[in-house]
Amino acid sequence: MTVALKEYFGAELAQRLSVLIRSHDPAFPEKAFIEAVAGQVGPLELKGRVAVIAEALREALPPDYTEAVRILLQILGPENETEEGMFTNGYFLMPVAYYVEKYGLDHFELSMHALYEITKRHTAEYAIRPYLALHVNDCLKQLHIWVRDANPHVRRLVSEGTRPRLPWAKRMEVIKGDPKQNLALLEPLLDDPSFYVRKSVANHLNDLTKDYKEVTFEWMLQKVEYGGEHLPWIIRRALRSLMKTGDEAAWELAGKLG
Repeated sequence: MTVALKEYFGAELAQRLSVLIRSHDPAFPEKAFIEAVAGQVGPLELKGRVAVIAEALREALPPDYTEAVRILLQILGPENETEEGMFTNGYFLMPVAYYVEKYGLDHFELSMHALYEITKRHTAEYAIRPYLALHVNDCLKQLHIWVRDANPHVRRLVSEGTRPRLPWAKRMEVIKGDPKQNLALLEPLLDDPSFYVRKSVANHLNDLTKDYKEVTFEWMLQKVEYGGEHLPWIIRRALRSLMKTGDEAAWELAGKLG
């Protein structure tokens, strides 16, 4: 019998987190933390349960965010060496990512470091979005560095975290209200060696075609002129929503790509 994902976010996960945290913070109130989680998650869906655990962490960890994050960074475990398992092997880090998302906005550099480490094991594509809203210029500088990172999970975060229509997330405007900002981040990833990253780029471009069709389509045309080993697959996938609407230009471009 398949267990719903939300069921993993309850007292059992609170127990697991407690064991991990207590090895780095012996004063962590394990019993109170587990009881706080167990007493609230019952009627809640996934997001609500994750929020409860993050709030319970805030109450149980040291009140100083810097010290709390120092502890949390020590429980992340080994990096994910594959392109799968973010929400399976790394599911237990979802409340940690939400903790950084909700409570770290006044600590930009430390929080960016935390998201950098979390995304190598789970994902930070949701957690980074409030930072883009509040610290857009600093985020852009960081993302333009991460787009060249050696780790594919970090490079994928650049694309996935800035997607306007990221699944499970609130719709987000393009960066600074200008789709060219998003496109500039995606350009270095068009020939990324990781399929996992390239798929995110294609999905991001597909998002952009829904609200910024002309700018995005013209940009894709320009990239097609220069070619690239992986570009045809990316563009075809990026055109899928336009093609579903019967857009003639999209069908024509897809036909030229083979």
